[in-house]
Amino acid sequence: MWKYPSESELFVKFGKYAKITGVIFFILGLAGIFAPVFMTMITVAFVAWLMLFAGIFAGYFTWLSDRSSWIGWFKSFVLVFVSLFMIFSPLGGAATLGMLLAVYFFTDSFSSFAMTSMQYPNKTWWIWLINGLLSFALGIVLVVGWPFSSLYLVGLFIGVSLFFDGIALFFTGSFLNKIGK
Repeated sequence: MWKYPSESELFVKFGKYAKITGVIFFILGLAGIFAPVFMTMITVAFVAWLMLFAGIFAGYFTWLSDRSSWIGWFKSFVLVFVSLFMIFSPLGGAATLGMLLAVYFFTDSFSSFAMTSMQYPNKTWWIWLINGLLSFALGIVLVVGWPFSSLYLVGLFIGVSLFFDGIALFFTGSFLNKIGK
């Protein structure tokens, strides 16, 4: 009933999609590098609207499931309040995202170091190591310059991170295609 692909087919299929995703990340990364303030404002708007919808849905599900749950209402209120703050005060939202992105870059660096150890005997292990080191450095620079430099650093660093993630995904996809064939 279920048709499972062979290991080589799985490598080829994953390699193909990793390469496509890598190219998309590469292009988005270049956009963030060359227009960092625009990328920051796009990111603030995206995160704010995402949080607004999450807050509305959290309130709706709290209403449906347990109307007396003050924790559910509090979560919904915080999400809606922070999202409205980010929508109506994008500079404050950029500062908030600056600190959140520092946490993201530290987490991304540790996951890249984990990928380095998993990929070590293969040819692409050094790309993941460079990606991890750059993400760690980006996190440190964001923390040191916060909150004043968040307006341009958020977009720039998202661009740089996407750029190198795209390169790493593209080369890993190429490697997986060679293994699968």
